[in-house]
Amino acid sequence: KYISFILFSFIMVMFIYPVVGHWIWGGGWLAQKGMFDFAGSTVVHSVGGWAALAGVLLLGPRFGKYSNGRINPIPGHNLSMATLGTFVLWFGWFGFNPGSTMTADPQAISHVVVTTNTAAAAAIMSSTILSWTLLGKPDLGMTLNGCLAGLVAITAPCAFVSVGSSIIIGLIAGILVVLSVIGFDRLKIDDPVGALSVHLINGIFGTLAVGLFTQDKIAGVATGNGLFYGGGTRLLLAQLT
Repeated sequence: KYISFILFSFIMVMFIYPVVGHWIWGGGWLAQKGMFDFAGSTVVHSVGGWAALAGVLLLGPRFGKYSNGRINPIPGHNLSMATLGTFVLWFGWFGFNPGSTMTADPQAISHVVVTTNTAAAAAIMSSTILSWTLLGKPDLGMTLNGCLAGLVAITAPCAFVSVGSSIIIGLIAGILVVLSVIGFDRLKIDDPVGALSVHLINGIFGTLAVGLFTQDKIAGVATGNGLFYGGGTRLLLAQLT
């Protein structure tokens, strides 16, 4: 019911999102622990993903989705519009991530633009190849969700990692989204558009990627180094928290 969605949105935006946002972006307890989330892999994406999971569990699957022990695909009816929507989102991310610099810093903005775009492109490749391999045929829906997964995963670390690292992050995100879509179906958690796999799973991964791939001051932000660049587990533990 539409009124349910309105109430959900009001509670989410009025009470949940600002609290978690303050924890990380407002000098709250997570920020004090040394956590970084540049543009919102946790604040925006995984928080929305957790809320979506709660809704999915309450609502249950669509009629006919799981019957007689089988998983019955209910594919989208207009993949042309889905593709257009994905391109609009991809373009919008160039405002979303670079805009989070909150300053007209050409070096930082250009770095964020390139890491964002590179992660998305890498995730498209890995999600397409893996889904084609596992399903036996190309799946445009998986490719589109792969693009969005790469964008979500790079949202937290986009200003803290190198372009090379963004490729790796994107490749992993594309793999995670495919395995996650299949996994949620096997758990009989019905997610019609793969939002849990894109926003929740890759929101979590993107948050942890900060602790793994970060290079100190690569775009001018003093973060310390991640685990893979000699920084030890300090940053990773903050992200994990």
